[in-house]
Amino acid sequence: MLLLLGLARPAAATPEDILVASPAHPAQFVEDRYYSVFEDPSGRLPISQVSSPAYASRFATLAGTPLPPNIQHPRSIYWLRFTVRADEGPASDWYLELYDSHIGAATLFRPLGNAIPNQAQAYDSVLTGANYPFATRPLPYKNFLFDLPLRHGRPVTYYLRLHSDSPTSFRAMLHSGPGLLPEMSLQYWLLGGFYGILFIMLVYNLFLYFFLQEKSYLYYVFYVLSGALLFLSEDGLGFQYLWPGSAAVNHLIAVAAPVLLLLTFAQYARSFLDSAARLPHLDRTIHWVVSLSGALLVLDAAVIHSGFSFWLYLLPYGLLYYAAWQAYRGGLRAARYLLLAQALVAGSLGFLISRKLGIEFYNNAYTVYSLNVAFVVEVAVLSYALADKIKSLMDTTLLTQRRLLKQLRKRHQAQDQLVEQLRENQALKDQLNTELEALVAQRTDELRQQNETIAAQNRELLETNSLLALQSAAIEQLNHDLSRDLQDQKEARLQAREFDFGEFSQLYPDKDACLRYLADLKWQHGYRCRKCNHEKSCEAREPFARRCTRCRYVESATTGTLLQKCKFPIVKALYAVFLLHAHRGRYAPAELARVLELRPATSWAFAQKVLAALERRRQAPDYEEGESWTHVLFDDTANADMETLLETA
Repeated sequence: MLLLLGLARPAAATPEDILVASPAHPAQFVEDRYYSVFEDPSGRLPISQVSSPAYASRFATLAGTPLPPNIQHPRSIYWLRFTVRADEGPASDWYLELYDSHIGAATLFRPLGNAIPNQAQAYDSVLTGANYPFATRPLPYKNFLFDLPLRHGRPVTYYLRLHSDSPTSFRAMLHSGPGLLPEMSLQYWLLGGFYGILFIMLVYNLFLYFFLQEKSYLYYVFYVLSGALLFLSEDGLGFQYLWPGSAAVNHLIAVAAPVLLLLTFAQYARSFLDSAARLPHLDRTIHWVVSLSGALLVLDAAVIHSGFSFWLYLLPYGLLYYAAWQAYRGGLRAARYLLLAQALVAGSLGFLISRKLGIEFYNNAYTVYSLNVAFVVEVAVLSYALADKIKSLMDTTLLTQRRLLKQLRKRHQAQDQLVEQLRENQALKDQLNTELEALVAQRTDELRQQNETIAAQNRELLETNSLLALQSAAIEQLNHDLSRDLQDQKEARLQAREFDFGEFSQLYPDKDACLRYLADLKWQHGYRCRKCNHEKSCEAREPFARRCTRCRYVESATTGTLLQKCKFPIVKALYAVFLLHAHRGRYAPAELARVLELRPATSWAFAQKVLAALERRRQAPDYEEGESWTHVLFDDTANADMETLLETA
C-alpha cells in the first residue's frame, strides 16, 4: 500500500554535494546530501528563472535536518537540483531512476552544450509521470528512468521538476549503463516469479473452492487478486503491461487496491475464523470498523487528499489480529497460521513505513522487496492454513462418524436383544390372550345377566322419575302463584296506603331498587331526549341512566322527578312522597322527620315541595280521584324553586 508523508520547506539554504559517477560504483543511492530542494507554491516558475543565480540561494539540502525527503503540498511544484561529475575512466551511459511510481509529473532538465558567459544556460527537458500514458516515458521501464549525459571530469547540474496530486516521496538511484540491464532483468525475473506464485495459488484455491464449495477459498481468491492488483500498481508493472494507455485507470487502481485488500482480507479472516459463531460481538465490531475505515479511505482519496490515510488501516487490521488470537485461544488451532502470516506482513510493512517516513533504516534490496516476499509467504501460509482447517474439520467428521458407528453397533445389539425379548413377550402374550378370552367370555355372560337386571330397574326408575317430574312441576307452579300473590298483595297494600317504612324498605331495599323503579316508570312508553327529542339511547356510566345517541346528553332516572337533587337517601324520599300522597298532604312534617330520622328543616322543606306537587296535580286536567301516588313523582315544576330552600335547610 502507498504511505504518504510531507516535506516542509527547508529553513536555511545550503549547497548540495557533488555526486560522482564512477564505474567502481555502478549503482549509487542518491542520498539527501546530494540534492537540494526548492518549493514553488505558484507552480509557474520556468527553468530559466529557477536556474538563475537569483534563485540559487533558495535551494537547500535536507542533510542534517529531521525533515524526510517527501513532498508535503500536492498543489506546489518541487524543484530538485543535483550535480553529477563523471569520474575519469571508460566512457559509459548513466541513468537516473525514480523509485516512486506515483509521482504525477516528473520533468528532467538537462543542460545543452557549454554555457556561454553572461548568457543563461539552455536546457532540454524530458517529461513523464503517472498522469501521462506509459508511452511518454523515455525508456520503457516500470520506474521513471532518465538518461543523464555526463562530461568526464566536469560536473553537470540537473534540475528535476516534480508535481504530484498526492503526497509522494523522492527516492532515486544512479545507474551505469552496463550495470542497469542485468539489474533490470533480475528484477523482472524475480517479479515474474512473484506473480507466477500468486497465479498458481489463485488457480489452486479456485479449484478447491469448486470442489469443496467452501466460501473461505473464494474469499481467499479475492484477497490474492486484490494483493496482486496492489503490487501491480506499486511496482509499475500493471501500468507497463496491463493498462499503459490510461493514466486515470492507473491512478484509480492505486487508490482502490489498498481498500479492496482491506475488505477482502477482512471477509476472508472472518470466514476463516468463524468469528460470527465464535466471537459474535467482536465480529459485529469488526464489520462496522472495516466498513467505516473503507468509507473514510475512499473519502480521503477522492476529496481530502490528506496523505495520512495509512493510519486508517491500523485499527481494522489490529482488530482482525486480535480476533485471530481470541479464536486461537478458543480452540481454533488453524488460527496460529493466520497470526504468523500477519506478523510477517506487519514486519515488512515496518520497513516500508520507515522509507515513507524518510527514516534510513536498512534500506536495501532485501527490505525494499520484503513486502513482496512476505505476501508470498503469507499466501502460502494462509493456503496451508485453509487446508489444515479443512483437514481438521474432516478429522473431526471422521471421528464423529466413528463414534456414530460405535453407537450404531451398540444400538443394533440392543435391537437384537429387544427383538428376542419381544418374541418372548409375544409368546407370553398369546398365552395370556387365550386365558383372557375364556375369562372374558365368562365375564360377558355375567355382565349380560346384570345388564338385563339393570334395564328392568331403569324402567322402574323412569316411571318413578316421570311421576316426580309431574309433582315438581305442580310444586313449582304453586310457588310461582304464591310469589305472584304475595307481590300483588304488597302492591295492593302499597296502593291502599297501608305500608309502614319497614315494609316499604323491604319492597325497595336500596338506592338501586329505587332507581330501577323510577327508570321503569319514566321510560315505560319509550325514551325521548329532553334536549333534542331523539328517541334512541344507550346505557350511561351512572346506574339506570340513559345517554342520547345523537347529542350525547346523559339523563339520570331522577331527572324530571321530585327526587332530583335530593339531599338525603332516595329510599326515604320515595317513602316521604308515598306518605304525603297517602294522607292527602295532611301529615305533619315533624312526624315525617321522626319516621324518616331526618332533620326537621330538611323534612319540612321536602314536604313543602311534595305538597306543592300534590296541589298542582289536583289542578291538572287529567287528575282522577284515587289515582296512584306515582303521578306525583314526575312533577318537576318545583325543582328549580325548591332547590335553594333545600340547600338552606
